[in-house]
Amino acid sequence: MSDNRKQRGFRPLADPASGVLDPVLRKRAGITIELVQAWEEVVGPALGDQSRPLKLLWPRRAHEDDPFQPATLVIACQGFTAMRIQHETGEIISRVNAFLGFAAVGRIKIEQKAITLPAPKRRPLPPVDAATRGKISRVVEAIEDDSLREALERLGQSIHAEKIKR
Repeated sequence: MSDNRKQRGFRPLADPASGVLDPVLRKRAGITIELVQAWEEVVGPALGDQSRPLKLLWPRRAHEDDPFQPATLVIACQGFTAMRIQHETGEIISRVNAFLGFAAVGRIKIEQKAITLPAPKRRPLPPVDAATRGKISRVVEAIEDDSLREALERLGQSIHAEKIKR
């Protein structure tokens, strides 16, 4: 393995993917992948779970000398969330503009349509008895790396709890 690779370490798949997807998103939807990824932090968890930014519609400029006009942000959502977004339009616009670093958005357009929601959070597994926990600890005690050993202990406890659950 080269020294260059050792220095850089592992990189998240999103890093090279965003480099490829950003130009496509900007051209097709006028939006960046960073806004899509950070949507829940920008608008808050209540609205972030129930909506998605679709695109930025920039007004056409007849001449290069025309003054800048902010874009319209198109947001997809379902049902009652549309009313909440409409009620919080001013706050959403200011948060998106703060995220983007300039007054890019001037209006919001809501499209009511089905969106893919994140997978539901799993319930915690039932606790493992002390004897089983001790057995798992003895199996992984020879591992020197603390974080690896702890991760393997949690994995063993999860597997045991799943077996009991069936």
